[in-house]
Amino acid sequence: MPWTNNSGGGGPWGGGGRPGGPWGGGGGPGLPQPPNVDELLRKGQDFVRRFLPRGFGGGKGLAIVGAILVGLWLLSGFYRVQPDEQGVVLRFGAFNRTTPPGLNYALPVPIESVTTPRVTRINRIDVGFRSQGEGLRPIPTRDVPEESLMLTGDENIIDIDFAVFWRIRDAGEFLFNIRNPEQTVKSAAESVMREVIGRTPIQPALTEARAQIEQAVREGTQVMLDQYRAGIEVAQVQLQKVDPPAAVIDAFRDVQRANADRERLRNEAEAFRNDIIPRARGEAERFVQEAQGDREARIARARGEAERFTQILVAYSQARDVTRQRLYLETMEEILKASPTILVDDKVQNLVPFLPLNDLNRARQQQTTGIDRPQPLPTAPGMLPGPAARVTGSIR
Repeated sequence: MPWTNNSGGGGPWGGGGRPGGPWGGGGGPGLPQPPNVDELLRKGQDFVRRFLPRGFGGGKGLAIVGAILVGLWLLSGFYRVQPDEQGVVLRFGAFNRTTPPGLNYALPVPIESVTTPRVTRINRIDVGFRSQGEGLRPIPTRDVPEESLMLTGDENIIDIDFAVFWRIRDAGEFLFNIRNPEQTVKSAAESVMREVIGRTPIQPALTEARAQIEQAVREGTQVMLDQYRAGIEVAQVQLQKVDPPAAVIDAFRDVQRANADRERLRNEAEAFRNDIIPRARGEAERFVQEAQGDREARIARARGEAERFTQILVAYSQARDVTRQRLYLETMEEILKASPTILVDDKVQNLVPFLPLNDLNRARQQQTTGIDRPQPLPTAPGMLPGPAARVTGSIR
């Protein structure tokens, strides 16, 4: 059915005597009028010509202006990345590439945009406590038990506060692969710490295993973040506090003191054993060596006496008189060697009986001091001083 009306119009939008279609002037009251594009272009050209020199308003001049504007737009793509930063280039809002420090180029806006996060800054995350201040030793202000209380390998509860130090390794992965970097690092470090403490008894965790725990947590957290492709490098994990829970810390310290006393007594006993046993073994070995030496000496002495007796017997059988005389002289020599020597002059008529005062004094001194000190003999007429006195001279 054709569009007609009583006014003899020309379609559904027009009418007789009202040309222009649905937006024409004869479309009726209240209808919006469309913008005139040609009029807008003409006004824009007039506005530009006001700022251009005379004779520059042709098509060639506009082309030159356009080329200059395009050149300036292309030059706006140069940007500088500082030494502590890394450039991240986005193409139409999507990650495209990363750029190193220095002067770089990216397509100008709106094609590409650049952000430069700082990648050398060391960031810190506290787990188990909250602190104030910066650096490696901030001031703890509040403990968080739901983060710090952990179960050890021997089914004890331990209270651990630690800090994680990290930095950005790849800015592109850091910005677009994880939504909340700090919470990701915190959750990963806490998870790995609970795993490591769950394999460690409480006593090593409190004393000598702190360095091993820090190293294991750092490596485990780094592996987890690499699996997430988070672009984060864990620089250090530092234990701040490793204690039993506050409710049982006094009892735990009593147990620790008892264990320390037990260990001390055990060490003292070990030291005493290590001292007395080698000494007893040395004494026993000395007695054995002395006994063996005495045995060898007695055997050698007996063999020597037997050999000497055999030689004397052979000599006696060959020359009885000479051997008998020699044996007599040797025996008298041995006897007289221990006897005192007294020299008496033949001209002395009246002899005073000799009293061995020297021997008496020596015996008395040995009783008092226990030391045998030789004393000189008293000098008397007809007597020579000496260590011993032997009777010599003629006796009538």
